[in-house]
This record gives sequence, structure tokens and C-alpha cells, in this order.
Amino acid sequence: MWTPSRLKTRRTIGELNAQVESLVLERTLALQTFSQRLLRVQDDERRKVARDLHDSTGQTLCALKLSIAALQHKLGNNEGACDELSEIAKLADQALQEIRTTSYLLHPPLLDEAGFTRAAQWFVDGFAKRSGMKLHTDFTVAQVERLPDTIEIALFRVLQESLTNVHRHSGASNVDVRFRREVHAVILEVRDYGRGMPLEVLSSIAPLAAHSGVGLAGMRQRLHELRGTLEIESADPGTRLRATIPLAAPLTAEFVSSVFAPAWHTGLTPAPPASPAGTNRGLQSRNGN
Repeated sequence: MWTPSRLKTRRTIGELNAQVESLVLERTLALQTFSQRLLRVQDDERRKVARDLHDSTGQTLCALKLSIAALQHKLGNNEGACDELSEIAKLADQALQEIRTTSYLLHPPLLDEAGFTRAAQWFVDGFAKRSGMKLHTDFTVAQVERLPDTIEIALFRVLQESLTNVHRHSGASNVDVRFRREVHAVILEVRDYGRGMPLEVLSSIAPLAAHSGVGLAGMRQRLHELRGTLEIESADPGTRLRATIPLAAPLTAEFVSSVFAPAWHTGLTPAPPASPAGTNRGLQSRNGN
């Protein structure tokens, strides 16, 4: 038997729950906006540092090489001094090459000019030369139109971090890199043929694990902001990493609910309440209306 006071209390609880759900959605949207802004600032700073290294420090080293050449010409037959200057010129060449490489790795110009597939192919080729690994690429993408900048940058950072991890930890000499564009998503896979990961390590780097590492956490953060996923699994031999990013998928209330669903299902967080209208309909049915 529902009394007026109990009905009023029930309505009040329903309204409060609806307000809490609305507030959670609002704060989640605000947090995502802040995270996206932070990532944009980080990428803009990388682009600025890369440009400064190339335009300023690179030009300074070029000027140093010209000065060395002029000094060698003036010294003429002084072989000892010319030999020393030649060694200095070699060091300047080495520094210039390292500056250019660092600049391009921070933010490759190809990423802005030609898109992800061209920049990724350039990075893979350079990485193979620097590491001595054999990298096999399969970029079966007839990329007529460019992907959004945020997706291209996220894919490139995932590629950088995953190949770096393979080189450091897998002991592999062969790596496959695949990229494909489907109707509703883009998928990047990096599979190595190294020693693989023990089961306990794979468990520790599962989504939201506390000890997943800074690099993996950064990849997950970038993908999460784009509603993407990061999967890491044993490939026998080796390990496979798969990054999937949906195309044109803005954040919705349903997505927020899916993020909090595991906590609701385990009872750690109260389940999302029904809307006030749904609550009123339930009360009406109980009173036979």
C-alpha cells in the first residue's frame, strides 16, 4: 500500500538519482574536453619544438660547418689543424643529423602534408635502419581523403610507442605492421615474433591496470579520448597490439554509461537510475492507474 508520503519520498529519490546521473555525464564530458585540450597542447608543443630544432638549431649547425670550411681554407697547408677541423666538421654533421631525426620524430612534416600512411611508412623505414629489425608493412589503404588530425596523430603516436616497446623488450628481429581503413573504423596492428609476454604480464597490462606503464597508459589515453580501444594479446610466437578508432563517433550518454557499467555491475557504484518519467510510470502502475 503506497501512502502519499512514501510516494513523495520515492519521487524525490528518483529526481535526485536523475540529477546525479546528469551531473556525472556533465562532469565526464568536461573531463574529456579537458583531456582533449591537454593532448592538443602537448601536440602543439611538440610541433613547435620540432620546428625550432629544425629552423634554429639546425641552421646554427649549418653555419658552424660553413665557418669550419672557411677556416680550413685559410689555414691552407697546416695539416694538423685541418685534420682537427675535419673531425669537428664530422661531429657537426652527426649533431645535425641527430637534430633532424629528433625534430622529425617529435612531429614529422609528412604527417601534416601527406597524412598518416605516408608518415607511418617513412617512420617504419627509418626505424628499420636505426634498429636493424626487419619490418614488413601492409598499408592496404586507398586513402583518397585524409583522416581527422586527432586520429592521425593518435595513430602515429601509437605506432611510435609500440615499435619502441618491441625493440626494447621483445628481442624480435621481424615485425609486421598493418593498417586498414574500414567503413566505420581504422585499425592499426603491430605484431612481433619475439619472446612474447607471460600470462601474468598480459594480465597486468589489461585495461585500467595500475601497472600498465607510462607508454601504454599514454596510448590508452589517446585512444580513449577518440572512443578507441587498445588490445594486447599473445600471438605465439610474439605479441600482437591492435589499436582501433571509430570514425565520426562523438561522446554520448550511452558511451558514458558503458564506461561506468563495470562498476555498476560489480555493485561498487549504484546502478544508473531510471528517468523521472519512467519512475512516475512505475508508480502509476503500482496504484492501478
